[in-house]
Amino acid sequence: MKTLSEELALRRAKHLYRERHVLESPTGVEVRLDDETLLSFCSNDYLGLANHPRVIDAFRAGANRYGVGAGASHLVSGHSRAHHALEEELADFIGTERALLFSTGYMANLGVVGALTDRQEVIFEDRLNHASLIDAARLTRAKVIRYAHADTKHLGKMLAQTPRPGLITTDAVFSMDGDMAPLATLHSLAMRHNTRWLADDAHGFGVLGRNGRGSFEHLGLTLKPPVIYMATLGKALGVFGAFVAGETALIETLIQRARTYIYTTALPPAVAEAVRASLRIVREESWRREHLQVLVERFRMGVKQLGYSLTTSATPIQPLILGEAQAALDASRRLREQGILVPAIRPPTVPEGSARLRITFSAAHDATHVDRLLTALEKAIST
Repeated sequence: MKTLSEELALRRAKHLYRERHVLESPTGVEVRLDDETLLSFCSNDYLGLANHPRVIDAFRAGANRYGVGAGASHLVSGHSRAHHALEEELADFIGTERALLFSTGYMANLGVVGALTDRQEVIFEDRLNHASLIDAARLTRAKVIRYAHADTKHLGKMLAQTPRPGLITTDAVFSMDGDMAPLATLHSLAMRHNTRWLADDAHGFGVLGRNGRGSFEHLGLTLKPPVIYMATLGKALGVFGAFVAGETALIETLIQRARTYIYTTALPPAVAEAVRASLRIVREESWRREHLQVLVERFRMGVKQLGYSLTTSATPIQPLILGEAQAALDASRRLREQGILVPAIRPPTVPEGSARLRITFSAAHDATHVDRLLTALEKAIST
């Protein structure tokens, strides 16, 4: 048995060692990291709301009214008027009967999967699902079948052979590739085989759709049973937390059975107030999504002119796959030498042989930022 030190040394030798850097500034287009000021293309603050004055003012006002902590779980004494109002506003925004707040998207996925499946059922999940969905399925001790990425024919065959399909789980927008799940076909399969399905729209909510309602709006789909919708509040909305949305019976079931909801302290009410302000901005300022899409298209065109290839993503997640971990690390280092921050993403976060630069855009970027990135990329990858 290897010691912990030996395991760490082995990880470092394989170029898989992870290190933290100390951020000295708020998240944003430009960040102060350690002793450098860098142009950042790695945040999930897609709409540039994490430092919006209205959101900060709402947080401050919420802290003045409610304090800085909830003090207890939602089911004891931690469910404030701010939480309740936010749940109602989220449900109204995306068009479902109810919504339920969770502390994080990770906890939301664990809570849903654990509450709605048992050991005798089968959970089907996309092979490239987020770690939270993978872990959620493991913790249920149900049988788990992972279908080929976005392959609904493969999934359909397996569903037809399974007497007790319990749940289908998928990212709506895949966090490392930026591509979208075939949501319409998944819904048809779930209906045909009488099974619920959970869509994690952490990277679509607020970004996609004419009104920012996420991947389902983007594809012209309505959120109706048997779909279970989860989205986070710390990416496009720039704050913190997550929610699950659906029909009343679903939400009431989660209140009764979701352990990651029942047995944890509620979000600070001030955070809920900040999210409410951010949601109002999402409703009012469609230009943020429109500008973001223009930046993505400018980047993709520029990369094509450089002779590099990207995935099919039309979202703010634009991965440049370089293959081996060392190649991604080298490219990331060369970008940083030019004042650009794009960390290398390596296994086990992504499959072996697909280490990459995961480039993400924000509505706070402008065209000159994109052009500067393209110039730096040409030097970083061709070196």
